[in-house]
Amino acid sequence: MGRSELERLSREELIELVLRLQRPEKTSRTSSKPPATDRKAQREHSKPGGAKPGHEGHSRVLSDDPNTIVQHRPEACACCGASLHAALPAEIVSVSEQIELPAVAPNVTQHQRLAVCCPRCGTRVIAPAPEAARGTPFGPRLHAVATYLKTFQALSYERLQAALSDLFGLTLSQGGLMNLLRRAQGRFRAGRDAAIATLRKAEVVACDETGVRIEGSNAYHWLFHSAQAVVHTPSPTRGAVVVREMMDGHRPAVWISDRYTAQQGHAAEHQTCLAHLARDVAYVVEVSDDPVPWRLQLWLGSVFDLAERVTDLAASTLSAKRRSLDRQLGAILATSSRCDLTRDLQAKISRARDQLLVFLVYPGKVEPTNNGSERLLRPAVVQRKVTNGYRAMWAAEGEAAIRTVVDTARLSGANPFGAILKTVGA
Repeated sequence: MGRSELERLSREELIELVLRLQRPEKTSRTSSKPPATDRKAQREHSKPGGAKPGHEGHSRVLSDDPNTIVQHRPEACACCGASLHAALPAEIVSVSEQIELPAVAPNVTQHQRLAVCCPRCGTRVIAPAPEAARGTPFGPRLHAVATYLKTFQALSYERLQAALSDLFGLTLSQGGLMNLLRRAQGRFRAGRDAAIATLRKAEVVACDETGVRIEGSNAYHWLFHSAQAVVHTPSPTRGAVVVREMMDGHRPAVWISDRYTAQQGHAAEHQTCLAHLARDVAYVVEVSDDPVPWRLQLWLGSVFDLAERVTDLAASTLSAKRRSLDRQLGAILATSSRCDLTRDLQAKISRARDQLLVFLVYPGKVEPTNNGSERLLRPAVVQRKVTNGYRAMWAAEGEAAIRTVVDTARLSGANPFGAILKTVGA
């Protein structure tokens, strides 16, 4: 805004402009911005990391099946010097362990085709080509290790090449690695299709998305999950068409997401993420002296307290508490305010008012926040930050299929590498 434009502003408009400029910037505590974007001064005054007061400590769990057990017995009495022979009973007073990794070297099986000259007719007979000679020279475990390191440890082709060389003495070209990974990714298509089929039967579905670079252009990594399935999928768009294609006509009972327009209207009811709303309220509380945001913050605190014990209460109790909370919210939203931020906040909450307490109707099945989706998306966000995205769409789709199969398997307690090895070796 130039000088001439400022001169045309009224006194009230100038005051409003100055007040806006004086407002503090949004942080990770008052918005969806990641903590890494906070200024250093803000991070210095943040709460210290590590265990909180009263947190119960945990120690490493000892092995149930050690490879070797060495017993250390005293040989003589420290008091009188008498010999303590091996037949005397003993008790274990402490246990300690030493853990080491064995040296890992590739197990190479060389298949040699031999030719033999027939002693009867003189014909030179060559053995048929073995099955191992028809496919890739790399076995399932090597495919699984490379897939795990590339997808879940976000290694680039160069770093993956170095890791295989340094750790296992394997020399693979980057082109060979790309072909290896592409072969492995193909094994996950069936599992991805099964997860999508399960998702399309779910009663409750949560969804979120994050930005990613694919083939040099801005795109999106979408995440859908239910109690039985997790589905990752890349798309060039953030529009609702992605949801419609994924659900293929299925309308769950409840959809959980933020207030983004493309996420609306896909289920019978919608649970808006209250964590997003709490950050918006925290920002207005920090900026404004208006009491309305503070009342909203207290109201959200009551909702979160109720959410922690929602499965312990009877349906009639939850229904009564929902009506009470809705009446309290109605009174807060009806309170007049001179603060523009408060009015915007009231309007935002009013538009989503029927989506705030849906979780009370489905105790234990619907979460009041969409934090579960954000946790499942976090590895993809780390991958984006480390590698800056994907050079080809097939790579993005392949990794999405791998994450789909592995995250779905983890719902039943499976180990990520174990799930990869099982799929690749099938």
